[in-house]
Amino acid sequence: MEILGFGGSIFNPIPISSNHLPSSASPSVLPSHLLTKRRAIIFTTVVSFLQLSPKSPFQSAIAQQLDETQQDEDRVVRLFEETSPSVVFIKDLEIVNNPKSSDEVVMVDDEKAIVEGTGSGFIWDKFGHIVTNYHVVEKLATDQNGRQRCKVFLVDKTGNSLSRDAKIIGVDPSYDLAVLKVDVEGIEVKPVSIGSARRLNVGQSCYAIGNPYGYENTLTTGVVSGLGREIPSPNGGAIRGAIQTDAAINSGNSGGPLLDSHGQVIGVNTATFTRKGSGTSSGVNFAIPIDTVMQTIPYLIVYGTAYRDRF
Repeated sequence: MEILGFGGSIFNPIPISSNHLPSSASPSVLPSHLLTKRRAIIFTTVVSFLQLSPKSPFQSAIAQQLDETQQDEDRVVRLFEETSPSVVFIKDLEIVNNPKSSDEVVMVDDEKAIVEGTGSGFIWDKFGHIVTNYHVVEKLATDQNGRQRCKVFLVDKTGNSLSRDAKIIGVDPSYDLAVLKVDVEGIEVKPVSIGSARRLNVGQSCYAIGNPYGYENTLTTGVVSGLGREIPSPNGGAIRGAIQTDAAINSGNSGGPLLDSHGQVIGVNTATFTRKGSGTSSGVNFAIPIDTVMQTIPYLIVYGTAYRDRF
């Protein structure tokens, strides 16, 4: 008799008294409820046998694989929990007198404003400097009428949600980078941990945290798909050395961090190039390497422009 796919007669059949059989039934033709009961008894016996018997190599391999899977999941959960407080949600606003139609209308300085776009960023230091993409705040940076505003949503170290008006400290369109500043007086924020893109390898894991389509604190995972890519910058130039990844980066992710397995920032998520055709679409995602960011942001904080623009 074969038992539950094990392919061998591990146990002898369990006898069932003929007194329990209908008079017209033969031992080889049993009622379905007796077969069900019989299978349940056999299954319980098999499970007990496996639990009481010494672990086989097969059992040990399964247990080890399950343990490793759980450890990987726990690591990603911890990475998100420890890093997400450093990621902010950015809303671009335009002051309007009589908003006729908009997905969202908010009050800014006692005036009505509509949400023109959203993006992401991350806390650079304890003074409230925030790194994001230039194209996320381009309208504010080029505002000539004083109608543009920027609202940043963040959490402090204790997990309290906050919203602050932000002002632009410096921009570098050549590298699609910008620095905002919010007032953090009286609160403690959590800056990101900075890594390096110089030792990256194609195939290693990476993680993106941001606010795609306005959905806050979204985590996507993937691998480093390519290195040393060249992508266009907002001012028409080229950004060299970009990181290519298959971690999903959608509208609203721009300006958020790309992380390695240690939760360190290795890039700033900046662009997705999509080619549509034959009823399908595929996207290729890119991030500005953190080494480029490290060379640019200090000058933006101090001087408001990149080093090369000062001379």
